[in-house]
Amino acid sequence: KANKSLKMLCLFNIQPAPSSFKADVWAHFGFYNIDGKKEIDKTHVIFQPKVKNIPGDQCTLHQCCKLPTNSERAKKITQSIACFISKDLRPYSVVENEGFRYMLKTVEPRYAIPSRRLFAEKAIPLLYEETKKKVAEALKKATRVALICDAWTSRAVQSYVTFTAHYIRDNWELELRVLQTTAINESHTAAHIKENIQSVAQEWQLTTTDLAIVTDNAANMLAAAQLGNFQHVKCFAHNISLAAQRALKLLSASRLLGKIRRITGFFHRSATANHVFKQKQKLLELAPHKLTTDVATRWNSALDMIDRFLEQQSAICAALLSAEVRKCGAGICTLDEIDVANAEEVAAALKPLKEATNIMSEEATPTLSVIAPLHAQLLHETKAGFCGETALVQEIKQAIHEDLAKRYTSVTEKNMLHISSSLDPRFKTLPFLSQDELVDCVFVFFYGALMQNEEPDIPNEVLDDEGPPVPKKRNTSLLNLLGKTFTNVRVVPKSAGTRAEEEMKKYLETPSLSLSEDPLNWWRSQDTVFPLLAKLAQCYLCIPGTSVAAERVFSTAGDIVTAQRSMLTPEHVDQLLFLQKNMYIPADGKKKMFTIN
Repeated sequence: KANKSLKMLCLFNIQPAPSSFKADVWAHFGFYNIDGKKEIDKTHVIFQPKVKNIPGDQCTLHQCCKLPTNSERAKKITQSIACFISKDLRPYSVVENEGFRYMLKTVEPRYAIPSRRLFAEKAIPLLYEETKKKVAEALKKATRVALICDAWTSRAVQSYVTFTAHYIRDNWELELRVLQTTAINESHTAAHIKENIQSVAQEWQLTTTDLAIVTDNAANMLAAAQLGNFQHVKCFAHNISLAAQRALKLLSASRLLGKIRRITGFFHRSATANHVFKQKQKLLELAPHKLTTDVATRWNSALDMIDRFLEQQSAICAALLSAEVRKCGAGICTLDEIDVANAEEVAAALKPLKEATNIMSEEATPTLSVIAPLHAQLLHETKAGFCGETALVQEIKQAIHEDLAKRYTSVTEKNMLHISSSLDPRFKTLPFLSQDELVDCVFVFFYGALMQNEEPDIPNEVLDDEGPPVPKKRNTSLLNLLGKTFTNVRVVPKSAGTRAEEEMKKYLETPSLSLSEDPLNWWRSQDTVFPLLAKLAQCYLCIPGTSVAAERVFSTAGDIVTAQRSMLTPEHVDQLLFLQKNMYIPADGKKKMFTIN
């Protein structure tokens, strides 16, 4: 009791730290008085567990301790910041921004934010290597890999060539991966492009003999594919673009586009005309859409400009007739009835080309198998001889037909397109082919199925393999003596050609798939029924019919190499593009981050 009373008395006599002790931590400690004196005993420090009136912004001891840079939590935060930079296209300097540093200080005050140099030279390259290994492992499991090769130029006037890989996974999902973006300092000759393709194939361990390359119709790309003896696919969207541009360069179409372009450009330049135009839209209860102007490098922008003009024609006429607009645009007038009718006809003639381009721009479904049916359909619709067409429409369709008729004329190209269409359960009947072409296609189809057969001939295969299971026989003396001589099962060997022929015949006899269905879902459920054709389908349906995927990568690259980031090195551009397109972050946060989807 005496000791307890003494302790209570000591606690009662604890004095706070003197004012000369400036550190905030002394608010949590005190001292005893020297016996009989007002002075404190500085030889012993007493911790006071309960201190009242602590300021709201006062840090605790836990908060004052900095996280070691090699701790697991610090590593996870650093990795998350690297992911944020690469996935959301943020500059390395974001770690120095005042708002970003304030946010991290609020979330984790103990974390010391590394410098931008650490993220540029260590954190993001490490993340790149980890993701690259996972992409390489996924490519090794693929039956076949197709590449898209395309070139572009950055804001810093640096030429790049980007390669994307396309393959079908075991679960019949079509995958796209950006492999690399390489700076090209030499001339874009066919020999240099061929060397780049071979270098990419070697780095990612892809067999060049089975490699399919998709490019545009540039002469150097065509020559590079021929030099490398690659299986080559010309971008169908680019072919459509060339045909449409040829039609739009016709004198009558060019004059019409010039008139519409002058009107839309006036509303873009004049704030007064644009304000009056918006008022007329409200009065006429039209959709509040802005007028668009075409871009020379995109033919579909001309069609969009015509469609938007026709949609807002009444508001345009009302705005141009107003007194306010006539003061600043006296020489601007709307189209007459003949021009409006011509604009409607041009839009109707070009609409099938735009729909075909949209179909070919899909990334989740096969597109190579769609080229042959679409090409045949566009040739049929643009063929001359339809009644009731004006001279302008006939002229446009003739230009489109003549340009499209020059595409995909070689035997190699035809065989590849026809086989891919026959492996698509939506188009396997090939109704657009002639009888001779159909016979040739069936022969190539059979040969392709036969080449997928890696198993030896089966010498003993039961013919009557369908029906209910046969019950297990009892082991009797009669069976032991005469079982080898008498049997009720007739066995006939089947060759590889027989199996391929039967499988192909059975496949062609099955009903065709609806055009609205996904062919990959059909193969997912039928790959065990048609094992040989399933392997062949994975080899062909993985090849994209356009280079649109590479064009989308260029758009992302434009968000990385901006005017403020024009000094990025080609190595950093490659890493950031690769991570932005290939790194997958689960939304629920339960799975491990930085995995391949």
